[in-house]
Amino acid sequence: MPDVEEMKEAKNYHMDIPQKTDGFFLKGSNALDWGMKNRLARIFNPESGRTVMLAIDHGYFQGPTTGLERIDINILPLVPYADTLMLTRGILRSIVPASTNKSIVLRVSGGTSILSELSNEEIAVDIEESVRLNVCAMAVQVFIGGEKEKQSIINMTRMVDLGTRYGIPTLAVTAVGKDMARDARYFRLACRICAELGAHYIKTYYVEKDFETVTASCPVPIVMAGGKKIPEFDALKMAYNAVQQGASGVDMGRNIFQSESPIAMIQAVGAVVHHNETPEKAFDLYNTLKNETSTS
Repeated sequence: MPDVEEMKEAKNYHMDIPQKTDGFFLKGSNALDWGMKNRLARIFNPESGRTVMLAIDHGYFQGPTTGLERIDINILPLVPYADTLMLTRGILRSIVPASTNKSIVLRVSGGTSILSELSNEEIAVDIEESVRLNVCAMAVQVFIGGEKEKQSIINMTRMVDLGTRYGIPTLAVTAVGKDMARDARYFRLACRICAELGAHYIKTYYVEKDFETVTASCPVPIVMAGGKKIPEFDALKMAYNAVQQGASGVDMGRNIFQSESPIAMIQAVGAVVHHNETPEKAFDLYNTLKNETSTS
């Protein structure tokens, strides 16, 4: 401790310069607490305002689907190229190194498999687990129009309340069952309901017609779901169209880890999302990186 006599009187108050107060870069998130913003800023790149989420949580209801048979072999090499990982606590604890600096979005809803009614989910992970695991967001499936619609909505609102208490954002994932519509009207409804009831950001599917109305009518960020495996160029085009039409990034799984060259694909997706690369140039990048990998 310095002696009182040695302390110099402060002089540089810069009274002619008002203190700068920056707004938060994410849509609809400026009023959130510091901890919420800090976690969201680890999911979304502050420079681009977007994210490349790598979704590998399919096993919680599908089991070891193609490409996810061995997370340690198939997925860990992709981690350096993702902004965040979306996964379950079982995979996080058993396989993902604790030394990773990637943000984690934890799947917290569950309770059913592909052999039963998927909308019959409940909260399957306690909020204390999310705190212990230092996750940046919690993902809850919401089945608007599904058999258990109300239950899934209450699951989400419960996690919003708990997450707000501890400073952890909630991601609402709009599920689409086999009998549900896949058009802009449905997704406007689903996304707006989730946002109105407190979701901090939303994962939903891309539709070719009027997707910009889905993003425009949602007051919080939307991340595009990758969906089923399609050809690489088509997936890059879908990602490009989504971000150009207002999405704040993509959450891709099968279109990356089931690609012929997953490491090349995730880098091409990153070029589209963060650098506005065209699908044609991103596909050229994909092929270049794929060929480099095959010859190394």
